[in-house]
Amino acid sequence: MSALSATVGFVESSGPLSTLAPSPVLDPDSREWLRCLHAEGATREDAVARLHALLLRAARFEVARRRPTLPHLRGDELDDIANEAADDALMSVLRRLDDFRGASRFTTWVYKFALLEAAVKLRKRAWQGREVPLEPESWALLSGGGLGPDAEAEQSELLSSLQSAIGDVLTPHQRRVLVALALNGVPIDVLADRLGSTRGALYKTLHDARRKLRAHLDEHGLSPEEM
Repeated sequence: MSALSATVGFVESSGPLSTLAPSPVLDPDSREWLRCLHAEGATREDAVARLHALLLRAARFEVARRRPTLPHLRGDELDDIANEAADDALMSVLRRLDDFRGASRFTTWVYKFALLEAAVKLRKRAWQGREVPLEPESWALLSGGGLGPDAEAEQSELLSSLQSAIGDVLTPHQRRVLVALALNGVPIDVLADRLGSTRGALYKTLHDARRKLRAHLDEHGLSPEEM
């Protein structure tokens, strides 16, 4: 089960400041965007309005791209989602203007905010009114088909060990989060909304749960990769 394989990233020191690569030179269009958004009065108001229009186009693009997966939503509902996504993306961009370093064009950078906001809102709307499963819907779904008798027996033993470990080693909260995200495929933003938590807090919980499971399986001579 690749969903249960922990992936730990390590941040390495970048060395003395003198060895750091110079910041990218901003293209003229990006410089103009930043100048106007940092200005005051009518100049800034016009820039904010143009930025919102840009974000709205991006949000509508993402909504249209995902529309086939949400056939129950009407056109006006989808347009509302796009507008909400553009509004929230605008606030995020304005708060993080100083984070822009010029690795890409400014317009490319801000587009990502709108795409993310639209995707999150669509996932939440898709799960609206649905029960969020916090227990495994079926352990049998994790079994691979077409295995020989020996391999099937071995896999059954591994899954039994995993099921026991999830029940015995993890805290109730860690178990709920891991089962919902890794086994039942609940989107993390949906789960964060239902539990009154944040994506960052749930990622931390998931990481801790995987670390506990991996240590437990190692102690019992089982490789997480086998799972």
